[in-house]
Amino acid sequence: MTQPDWRSLAQTIEALCQEVGDRLLLEFGTLQATEKADGSLITAADRWADQTLRDRLQQHFPGHALLTEESQQTFSGADWTWVVDPLDGTTNFAQGIPIWGISLALLYRGWPVFGAIALPPLQRFYCGVDTRPTDLAPVAWAERNHQPLQLRTESLGSNQLFSLCTRSAIVLQRWSAPFPCKIRMLGASTANFLTVLEGTTLGALEATPKIWDIAAVWVLAQALGADWRSLAGEQFPLQSGRDYGSVNWPTLLLARPALQEAFESWAALLTR
Repeated sequence: MTQPDWRSLAQTIEALCQEVGDRLLLEFGTLQATEKADGSLITAADRWADQTLRDRLQQHFPGHALLTEESQQTFSGADWTWVVDPLDGTTNFAQGIPIWGISLALLYRGWPVFGAIALPPLQRFYCGVDTRPTDLAPVAWAERNHQPLQLRTESLGSNQLFSLCTRSAIVLQRWSAPFPCKIRMLGASTANFLTVLEGTTLGALEATPKIWDIAAVWVLAQALGADWRSLAGEQFPLQSGRDYGSVNWPTLLLARPALQEAFESWAALLTR
């Protein structure tokens, strides 16, 4: 199987994220959000971004399938599939909080092998490749704005940071010991995980992410050697014919495996 020129592909996706991000910035904080059937929020900007990303991806990669938050949620089993989250952090976007982004991942036979995340308000673009779980030629790298990402290496301490989603914060009510870090909540799944991958936090926990929330950042985490733990048993590769629209993927991401002892039993409260 011939694999893409990853650097050329990254340039194409960065330009696409720039195009969509520039338009989203014009509407940032100006649109009313409505509630979807699953309780999450959506705006007209989400719908526009979803359609535009799907159209552009089909133009650039006509043989690739799509798996998206706002439209096609069943994995077709195609060799190459783009996973699209057109606007992660819709609540932040609608309320004028500058932590939201665009997430794109490319699957090869159900495995995420390329990931790209743009955070337009912060002018940050993250991308990476990790083909090692597949039969493609082995490649692994992860960058922010064309510079290598680096995980945090300091020892665990009370002044280190850990990122939670709002839903996972409820586990603290059932945790009897003092939490070992200071807590931050950003309101966007990819942004939470990226704090680990760029060395800001020691770990992050998301209680109810979907495949479009995690596929891109999973690639970067694997490329960097971070410790990724799916707490409810969901694993790659994706299953052909499965509808992933209602599949939660609770995830603990740590900067290194040595931190498991400090956080794993606490995170396990999510699945009890």
